[in-house]
Amino acid sequence: MTRVGKRNYYLDIAEVVLERGTCLRRNYGAVVVKNDQIISSGYTGAPRARGNCTDIGTCMRKVLSIPRGERYELCRSVHAEANAIIHSARKDMLNSTLYLVGKEVATLQYVDGCSPCSMCKRLIINAGIVRVVIRINRTKYVEAEVDSWELFSEKPMSKSVDY
Repeated sequence: MTRVGKRNYYLDIAEVVLERGTCLRRNYGAVVVKNDQIISSGYTGAPRARGNCTDIGTCMRKVLSIPRGERYELCRSVHAEANAIIHSARKDMLNSTLYLVGKEVATLQYVDGCSPCSMCKRLIINAGIVRVVIRINRTKYVEAEVDSWELFSEKPMSKSVDY
């Protein structure tokens, strides 16, 4: 039996977390890890005590045919990264790594070009998270050092890694 590597282990956990997501288009799971310990997790869903898209049966962005990456103010959901960040104190997140996995609801395929939105990037920076690892598929991920981010850039996250 082959032992699962650490990156794959945490990405697998983030993938399980996304199964709690309530978006009708895409669901994401995020796990924040520091010193080899999970300190927080989050998934895509409406704010607490508010109706989720799966509960009300509609997505305003889908109804209006809004493309991915645009008009997030019309979305009911809080992003997985944001939920993971608000569930832990900043002092606990300093120098941590965020693991992120996204899947399309209709196809269950991994989100092509998955990356935190510009708002989540700012939250990640302010939280003190230093690295983001994003699953591309079951055998590849991208890893980026947060210090290298150029906000509002379409530049790819970083190098692709096989594991």
